Amino acid sequence: MKINLLIIALIFLSSAASAQTQLVKNLQAGKPQVLVVYGTSLTAGAGGHAWVDAVAADLNEKYHNNLTVYNAAKSAMWSTWGVQHLEDSVISKKPDAVLIEFSMNDAFLNYKTSRELATLNLNYMIDRIKLYNPDCEIILQTMDIALDKHAADRPELNSYYDLYRQIAKKRKLLLIDHYPHWKTILDKGKEEYLTYVPDGLHPDPEGAVKIIAPYVVEKLMAGK
Repeated sequence: MKINLLIIALIFLSSAASAQTQLVKNLQAGKPQVLVVYGTSLTAGAGGHAWVDAVAADLNEKYHNNLTVYNAAKSAMWSTWGVQHLEDSVISKKPDAVLIEFSMNDAFLNYKTSRELATLNLNYMIDRIKLYNPDCEIILQTMDIALDKHAADRPELNSYYDLYRQIAKKRKLLLIDHYPHWKTILDKGKEEYLTYVPDGLHPDPEGAVKIIAPYVVEKLMAGK
């Protein structure tokens, strides 16, 4: 009986290890790693810096400060900007892993980024990063829910989130889909949601650390 339990435990541990992202596997092996986060104000703003810094602190505490994180996101930008600045903002950092989120602003009507163009831009960024380093791990993210005027400016946001889900599935990339967590909060009422996202678009630092950061770490650790 004890032998059987030991075998089951070893299988479980082996399965858990194999499911981790390459980033975490390398950190566990004591290899210094570079992670670049790339996207919009949801990563570049106050709330963005809060969740990125929290993720970096958590992983560095776990893995002996072997992780360097660059926040290369920029407020009010979208995937066309992401393509134009990929070399200086991402490739130049020589990343081992890149987290990408541009859906929120690709969906912004004023930027006139069709779903087809957003798809082209995202695939270009993935392909260019892989050309730089085939082993670089690319992770896609959907973010929160826009309300009121922000929602009116982004009437097809869910379609742009679906684009990320579809490309992640097709290209076998890890997807960190934050949308369901924000939907659960919004389902409790708009007032509840605004305690985390006061302006109806950007999670504040406290909300970002509470909702976004733990799930990013969880997905990086789980790898699926």
